[in-house]
Amino acid sequence: MKNVSTEDIPVSIDSIREYMEERFGGPVELVGTDRLGGFADTIKKLGYGETFMITFRQEDQERSVVFSTMRKDKYGHQYLWDRAHVLLFQYAAGQRLPRHALPLDVGYFTDRGKACSVRDANAYFLLTEKVEGTDYFLDLKRLLSESLSGLDIERAKALGGYLAEVHSEKKDDPDLYVRKVRDHVGHGECIMGIIDGYPRHYKYCSDEAFCEIETRCVEWRWKLKDYTGRLCREHGDFHPWNVKFREGTDFSTFDRSRGEYGEAADDVATMSINYILYSLLRYGKLDGAYRKLHDAYMETYLDKTKDQEIFDVIQPFYAFRGLVIASPEWYPDHPEEIRTRLFNFIRNILATDRVRMDELNQYLE
Repeated sequence: MKNVSTEDIPVSIDSIREYMEERFGGPVELVGTDRLGGFADTIKKLGYGETFMITFRQEDQERSVVFSTMRKDKYGHQYLWDRAHVLLFQYAAGQRLPRHALPLDVGYFTDRGKACSVRDANAYFLLTEKVEGTDYFLDLKRLLSESLSGLDIERAKALGGYLAEVHSEKKDDPDLYVRKVRDHVGHGECIMGIIDGYPRHYKYCSDEAFCEIETRCVEWRWKLKDYTGRLCREHGDFHPWNVKFREGTDFSTFDRSRGEYGEAADDVATMSINYILYSLLRYGKLDGAYRKLHDAYMETYLDKTKDQEIFDVIQPFYAFRGLVIASPEWYPDHPEEIRTRLFNFIRNILATDRVRMDELNQYLE
């Protein structure tokens, strides 16, 4: 059985076995290790860390668990404690979200690949249950060349209904809402951090244009101070790479991120813009199968929440996700016209007082 490694730290199988026996209270037999999360079959080419699956047998019962680590990068994860913060949050918050993969433990590796005291920690890991199913982005990829099915529509509706359920839990904490919006604009994983990940003097968006985007987003931060009553439970990173479907509309989510509570528009925009992206790749605009999926998702969410106010606040959340999917580092293979349309979308959406779903294609022009 092959060893694994994380952050260039070799982790021996014996060390993994010792940890598993301590965590699960008895002897275990390791059956296999597999690295997960590759991007060979996806338009997305970058993630924040590494994952590997350990399959083991204990008392004649076989199960699999997933180790997730984070690597040092420029998106606000330069320090060890930055990465520890994210994984400790995911461990705590992932236990409290319906349908989320259950976190089983959180720990760290030393520079010798062994668990030890906190003062010796060199790389943290998160242990979660293995989520069975097929990544949702593969459904969207399939529709680049195949026809839409009734199940595709039902799955989009299921995602909209799920978010409505998640967002139904409200929280009265105006300061936390303000913090979430501030982090959304200024955090290393969010708008300003993603912009800093672009090359200087970028072909599709000049330094001056990026500065204008940031200025617009700061203006939106101040507008959203009037909407603190919207604070609700959220997933925080609800996109097609963080959802797995099994039979029918049965699914799970994973990689909950950036806090337990925030603005509902964050989650809604995150999935919405991926329907837009795949539709751009096939049709050059939001149209056809992806338009139907997008409408089914949005209409289900709006029918269950009655939240028409979301269209007054969703602009900076669309802008953030637009910056992510337009990034040459995260999505290096986009044709020129796709990046051009995405930057059109970012600038136009930030200049719009109230978003209209029937005008989404106009924002791409």
